Amino acid sequence: MRESRTGGRRRSLSRLLAVALPALALSVAGFTAAPTASAGTTAPATSHASRTTQNHKALTDPDRQTFHTTGKAGQKVPTTHLCATAKAGQASCFAQRRTDIKQRLASAVAAATPSGLSPANLHSAYALPSTGGSGLTVAVVDAYNDPNAEADLATYRSTYGLSACTKANGCFKQVSQTGSTTSLPTNDKGWAGEEALDIDMVSAVCPNCNIILVEASSANDTDLGKAENEAVALGAKFVSNSWGGSESSSQTTEDTQYFKHPGVAITVSAGDEGYGAEYPATSQYVTAVGGTALTTASNSRGWSESVWHTSSTEGTGSGCSAYDPKPAWQTDTSCAKRMESDVSAVADPATGVAVYDTYGGSGWAVYGGTSASAPIIAGVYALAGTPGASDYPAQYPYNHTANLNDVTSGSNGSCSTSYFCTARAGYDGPTGWGTPNGTAAFTSGGSSGGGGGGTCTSAQLLGNPGFESGNTTWSASSGVINSDSGEAAHAGSYKAWLDGYGSSHTDTLSQSVTIPAGCKASFTFYLHIDTAETGSTAYDKLTVTAGSTTLATYSNVNAASGYAQKTFDLSSFAGQTVTVKFSGVEDSSQQTSFVVDDTAVTTS
Repeated sequence: MRESRTGGRRRSLSRLLAVALPALALSVAGFTAAPTASAGTTAPATSHASRTTQNHKALTDPDRQTFHTTGKAGQKVPTTHLCATAKAGQASCFAQRRTDIKQRLASAVAAATPSGLSPANLHSAYALPSTGGSGLTVAVVDAYNDPNAEADLATYRSTYGLSACTKANGCFKQVSQTGSTTSLPTNDKGWAGEEALDIDMVSAVCPNCNIILVEASSANDTDLGKAENEAVALGAKFVSNSWGGSESSSQTTEDTQYFKHPGVAITVSAGDEGYGAEYPATSQYVTAVGGTALTTASNSRGWSESVWHTSSTEGTGSGCSAYDPKPAWQTDTSCAKRMESDVSAVADPATGVAVYDTYGGSGWAVYGGTSASAPIIAGVYALAGTPGASDYPAQYPYNHTANLNDVTSGSNGSCSTSYFCTARAGYDGPTGWGTPNGTAAFTSGGSSGGGGGGTCTSAQLLGNPGFESGNTTWSASSGVINSDSGEAAHAGSYKAWLDGYGSSHTDTLSQSVTIPAGCKASFTFYLHIDTAETGSTAYDKLTVTAGSTTLATYSNVNAASGYAQKTFDLSSFAGQTVTVKFSGVEDSSQQTSFVVDDTAVTTS
């Protein structure tokens, strides 16, 4: 049995002071926590790194993981449809707001958590990374104007601890179908509620993304189509559409005019009236998004889903198009033309999402409809990275079907061909190939079903790779990223110093990174191991992982003077978002310091 010794602790005093002094300074100054921004407050400009760090903390905070259930899957709950049924040549928005749950202004909610699914819930349910999307823009196309859109978005984001997204800091933009920021359409309470739902869901899924709200002058197909083109012209590579109407023989012409945008992921709600095809969800150029009921479960995922279906006239849409041709990447055999849907996400109002709206509504409320699922999927596409320039990203899920949660129960009505309206293993109309399980299904590349592609641009993908920006971008245990003089950095002043306390201790350091499809990728870092241990027994260990794959394990036995560079091949993760992680575990005596610096994930 090994004796407990106290010698050789090179680190303890300086390390403990490095961790404790910042907290002490806050205590002396009388601070407890940074105040959250109130609605309407102009936030100062912040860097991508600081926004990412704040959003990561909000999405991974255990206190925000609680699911505040509001109903059971398929339960009939009273709702109001925010938009009237579409007339010929027009579209209707699909947002539904619960009327059995009292709407409350933010001031009335105070410290309580709003009802409905939160950003942290959606990230948990769909295994989404808490980083990603920085510098990318998601556009939301709707009709008419919501004059409170920016202020309401500020309340939504501050309530859930997300970084500010305002016109002032360049994150949010609100324009007309011609791109004007001053001459906006007529205000409309129904469509305002739709717009609040859409921008809240994009924020929930991709809080690091910029948002452009493009408002059509009316709900006419032509105006909405012009708004669609304007969204793309403004540089958005991801466009969400939570509206639609009946199919018509003119839709193939509208396809070419408004939805044929290679290199742009366009998501469209499947509709809320149960079984039956709707346009533009049946456009050959878009991702048709069906709806599910999402509830917690005692399984390994922690969640379960079924087809959203409340009654014969309410539930997710699906069906075989009467007009649009079948895209080459769609492989079901009983529909000769375009089949709806491709993928799905939560839409059931009984298991709905929290939304804040003060123009179309009276504050916090629970919303549902495939109006929720379309912006959710648009946000997931953004987390997955920029599409290939010549791709139609609707094909991506067909190339990565194993990276989706297959929904196998429920139906949305009656049909002569079972899978058109009934969930089954594999592809079906109501839910497509399933719901997100991470972002891999929404990247280019892959094998089955054709499509994909794109070339690789050489780049270094990690944020703050040498730690010189301090405790940003990385998720790290307290005190790990520091400029403490007890251990030298490989270069610069900062490094990541795991363990070294000479007592039972665990430190972690991690960052999620999206490796583009078609790329080779290598993970490199410099490692120095310093120890007071002796002998050939591995008492203290550092494990390096990429996702669930262990890349290497080091211990006190590997101690050496100076740094050594380590290199690992991450090419197998191309087309996926993967978390690289260092986990250091120290036993009860004799310090071992694992010091990491100058990291990189490099594509070629």
